[in-house]
Amino acid sequence: MGILNAVMVPHPPLIVPEVGRGEERKIQRTIDAFREAARFVFDAKPDAIVITTPHSAMYADWFHISPGERASGSFAKFGAGSVRIDIRYDWELVRAICRLARERKFPAGTEGQKGDSLDHATLIPLFFLREAYGNSPLPPIVRAGLSGLPLTDHYRLGALIRDAAEMLHRRVSVVASGDLSHRLKEDGPYGFRAEGPAYDARIMDTMGRGAFGELFDFSDAFCEAAGECGHRSFAIMAGCLDGVAVRATALSHEGPFGVGYGVCLFQPGERDDARRFLDAALKKEVGRLRERRDGEDAYVRLARLSVETYVRTGRRARLPEGLPAELTGRRAGVFVSLHKNGQLRGCIGTTSPTSPSVAEEILRNGVCACAEDPRFSKVVEDELPLLEYSVDVLGEAESIGSQGELDVKRYGVIVSNGRRRGLLLPDLDGVDTVDRQIAIAKRKAGIEPGEPVALQRFEVVRHV
Repeated sequence: MGILNAVMVPHPPLIVPEVGRGEERKIQRTIDAFREAARFVFDAKPDAIVITTPHSAMYADWFHISPGERASGSFAKFGAGSVRIDIRYDWELVRAICRLARERKFPAGTEGQKGDSLDHATLIPLFFLREAYGNSPLPPIVRAGLSGLPLTDHYRLGALIRDAAEMLHRRVSVVASGDLSHRLKEDGPYGFRAEGPAYDARIMDTMGRGAFGELFDFSDAFCEAAGECGHRSFAIMAGCLDGVAVRATALSHEGPFGVGYGVCLFQPGERDDARRFLDAALKKEVGRLRERRDGEDAYVRLARLSVETYVRTGRRARLPEGLPAELTGRRAGVFVSLHKNGQLRGCIGTTSPTSPSVAEEILRNGVCACAEDPRFSKVVEDELPLLEYSVDVLGEAESIGSQGELDVKRYGVIVSNGRRRGLLLPDLDGVDTVDRQIAIAKRKAGIEPGEPVALQRFEVVRHV
């Protein structure tokens, strides 16, 4: 019992004849492979099918599992409202997944529904599955969305789904729905970038070998530049197969419309502890961070002390003795930022001093960053070995007359309109223009794009 098999499939709406109206013939290899993948699932005779989808409700720090007993959807938004699919949810399996998530303090559950209609990334696999099942009813479905959490957490969700299936003695097939790069051609939906075909070649090689541990080696920057869609969906599927041998078969890959479509089959075999890829990835990351700690200065060590003390004990740390005078003898605004697996995990700061010293400002904002950032859940003790810290000490803010006096690498920006005020630090990943820097700061302040703002700039000393 447990995971019977898994497939990786794309979800182009035009693959449905009523939507494509002949254009679908240009991806005939994908259609043929999709049908083979659907038969692969049908032949396994699963009790339930888990579909992971990039187009369900998605949150920065939460995995949404669709609730309810039934759901339906159509291709009306693609001009084919007559094509409609109705499904049953495996509500018992959903409850088991949610129960395990609560027990493990894992951020997944049925909360956060944004609508009960099925998204196209779910409907397209169901379209082919319904064809494969013919007159037989489809098994009940579990629909799992993605999140903004690290790839390791997506993989962990897959392992949790597997454990829930085994607990209920469910025979489960997993369908990972996800397109590849959207940047394969100049005339494609998002144009061309060299990372696009590079991503497709690399992911097809990785999945075609069943080398799931290599999924963690794709950097966020590379995936974003490639415009991929399904990487996190594939990571959930991979987690469902953690710790067992896998026979992988790559059936097809093509991208005539500028978007990559890949189809692969995965047949699990015997237990194989060498394929516990999550354990290996976490061990590697913890080792890397331990090496980096040797180079931490007093600012970063103090931020770490603040977070680790509060998370472990619920109490605020006291100032240690022997701190440098630059920490205890002056005041300044301070931001403490936490990152986990390369992604922001919390960031809180003060634009001007609120404590008697920089050191006390760090202690205070460290607690806020790990426990009070409204964008994230509170940091838990298991995460502590995986956190990276940075401390930004702010210089005096000065008013400027125009955005021409800004430089995203050198200066942070403060925008204000009346009582609304927003700040963005300098030299942040993904913020490469002044226009974007100001737009993000305005959004943080609740200032509309067209509203005028007063501008201030400031420099920081960053300790990492």
